[in-house]
Amino acid sequence: MKPILVLVGRPNVGKSTLFNRLTRTRDAIVADIPGLTRDRHYGTGRVGDKPYLVMDTGGLEPEVKDGIMHAMAKQTLQAIDEADKVLFIVDGRQGVTAHDRMIAEQLRKSGQKIVLVVNKTEGMATAVVTAEFYELGLGDPCAISAMHGDHIQELADFVLSDFPDVAEEHSKDKHPKIAIVGRPNVGKSTLINSLLGEERVIAFDQPGTTRDSIYIDFIHRDKQYTLIDTAGIRRRGQVHEVIEKFSVIKTLQTIEDANVVVLVLDARQEISDQDAHIAGFILETGRALVIAANKWDGLDDYQRDSIKREINRKLAFLSFAELHYISALHGTGIQKLMPAIDKAYAAAMADLSTPKLTRALIAAVEKHPPPRGGMSRPKLRYAHQGGSNPPLVIVHGSMLDHVPESYRRYLANTFREVFQLHGTPLRVDFKVGTNPYADKKPAPPTPEELRRAHNRRRRNRKKYG
Repeated sequence: MKPILVLVGRPNVGKSTLFNRLTRTRDAIVADIPGLTRDRHYGTGRVGDKPYLVMDTGGLEPEVKDGIMHAMAKQTLQAIDEADKVLFIVDGRQGVTAHDRMIAEQLRKSGQKIVLVVNKTEGMATAVVTAEFYELGLGDPCAISAMHGDHIQELADFVLSDFPDVAEEHSKDKHPKIAIVGRPNVGKSTLINSLLGEERVIAFDQPGTTRDSIYIDFIHRDKQYTLIDTAGIRRRGQVHEVIEKFSVIKTLQTIEDANVVVLVLDARQEISDQDAHIAGFILETGRALVIAANKWDGLDDYQRDSIKREINRKLAFLSFAELHYISALHGTGIQKLMPAIDKAYAAAMADLSTPKLTRALIAAVEKHPPPRGGMSRPKLRYAHQGGSNPPLVIVHGSMLDHVPESYRRYLANTFREVFQLHGTPLRVDFKVGTNPYADKKPAPPTPEELRRAHNRRRRNRKKYG
């Protein structure tokens, strides 16, 4: 088992910066704003033959009894319980604060192994900057600079010195990555917690609670998945904070990284233009899709019929995706989501037979030939698969640059129907065969050819005058 290292400390001491250093990624959003990280954020790293897991946490506020800061503290305490070793991060430039003393007291009560890390010590004498932190009673402090990378290697070696080498397992089986996306406050985090059966991410009745994309591995019916909780996407004109702009960018990157996207809608509100914009981006990236209309409980028949008409009218271009009506808070309807996700993932990764694709192409052309392009009609000869996630079908033939977009959609719908590809878009590309002699200049005539041409002209003049 990989050791779990948990980063703990008050807000804005550099936990997320250290997380990125230890994982050698830029997965955690970093900014000079307190309280940026809210949920538990996992990552992996390796020092020599010692792989490890790193868990970033929100700022710990032991005395807060309600609100989102209390929810963040609850997540942090759960992370401490899971830890093999806790890295308590403090700010070397601010010195020991009353808040640091409270956290240190709480960590001592946890009984976990604690490593005191003094951050932001670049350009400072180590002995001087660490001296006052001995009063916390947590052993020798380790002075580092997460931003500049100073002494990070020494810290990792020291922290992992108690753990044996672990042979890292490389799984050949790829498992689905499922991104939960939608507007703010539609119930994405609540849906994640319902699927996991535990309060894994903060679900709070306040827009913008989730700021980062949180990757969570879990097993459902002996099959592994990765769920990704994302920040809500608002209209561009309503995004004012710099952090929210970063959150939206991370969400869009997460959609591209996922295999299947679950688009969560609020059934108690009208389908907005922003819902359609998010759906359009998902379609543009080619990701498999499942639609979940949340907060279905408590609606009367008229409201339910109304929202169904809204979805059919405004999201008609997503007709290939399964639609489920759920209540993430009460758990109703979500048992059908995982089979729908499995079906969409299987369709996105489907292996399409070239002979069957070609037969389907020929049948489609016989049923509805492409329109003429000028004096002649495009000829579609054969098709083969060019990729997956989304499935890509490449059609070969001649004059294919004259095939209209409507006929491309007709072929995509035909292939999707023939291969029963439910829940994924399908792309069709055309490839025109090239003439290998088109760019070649004819060779100059030989003397013998010139002589024969001259004699032929003389005979023609004598014969026809």
